[in-house]
Amino acid sequence: MTEVTDETRDQPGDEEATDLVDETGSETEVLNEVEQLRAERDDYLDQLQRSRAEFINFKRRTEQERFQVREFVTRDVLTQFLPVIDDFDRALGSLPDAERGNSWVTGMEMIQSKLAGILDRAGVKKIDALNQPFDPKEHEAVATEPGTTGTVVVEVYQPGYKIGDTLLRPAMVKTGDAADNAQFNA
Repeated sequence: MTEVTDETRDQPGDEEATDLVDETGSETEVLNEVEQLRAERDDYLDQLQRSRAEFINFKRRTEQERFQVREFVTRDVLTQFLPVIDDFDRALGSLPDAERGNSWVTGMEMIQSKLAGILDRAGVKKIDALNQPFDPKEHEAVATEPGTTGTVVVEVYQPGYKIGDTLLRPAMVKTGDAADNAQFNA
């Protein structure tokens, strides 16, 4: 520490320090106050950095939640469309060949095609279940061929759908054995 004397007070540039020393009373008090101000500054800087990090985390969490809500709503709406699509498939699949050329049938086929396009653009894929090994994660067995172990899907009653890796609806299936399945499809 430098002691303030009459000689040092007269040096140029030290007038401010001299005034501080005169106002506060001693150089030690000035240094303590400077240290206190530095500590306060560091504390404010730390608070600012923490607040900034909290805000960034909040923003990230909010975006994540918004994405999850959007994904949930999309799944919910698409799941509500699936029975309508099933009805179109059944109706058009049961038409006699003589009716296939009618304009109203063509209109129904166009509607079915538009619904399929909506599912496709949303990333919804039909689960390929027929002749596949039974998987309880994707298939719901509602019947089993008598006398079989039920390891393979032999008939699909209602198709299942997935969006990405998320199951929208399991496929309703009938299970049987692989050997029986080969006879079934022959």
